[in-house]
Amino acid sequence: MTDFLTVTSQLSVAPQITEADIERAAAEGVKLIINNRPDGEEMGQPLNADLAAVADQHGVKWAHIPVVSGQLTMEGIEQMALAMKEDVKTLAYCRSGTRSCTLWGLAEAFTGGMTTQDILAHAGKAGYDLSGMAATLEHLHANAGG
Repeated sequence: MTDFLTVTSQLSVAPQITEADIERAAAEGVKLIINNRPDGEEMGQPLNADLAAVADQHGVKWAHIPVVSGQLTMEGIEQMALAMKEDVKTLAYCRSGTRSCTLWGLAEAFTGGMTTQDILAHAGKAGYDLSGMAATLEHLHANAGG
């Protein structure tokens, strides 16, 4: 089973999940799963549509916000912010969890949801060091309005 790392009371992030992880997430009260991986990123990776179908069988909403590793865009940040507006227990995943945590932090800053210090603290608590993004987080937060 994949580790779900708690970022906030409403968000956990994880590396690649499986069908069994979706079942577990649903049992733990997750209402939304966000896939931040493009299909075909890695050989053997489950297809988005296949995992989305499993989530649907368990009554879990699914969002596919594919972001190529190392190529974060404002469109991806805006889509992540929009998905998280539902304010439900959410699991976001990518290859390692880092991309999902980073997108979460950027989306929080973009919407003005959290200060840079809070974003860094929550990410750090989950084991992700986003300090290299501090200036970007500050800029997004200062211009929040998403």
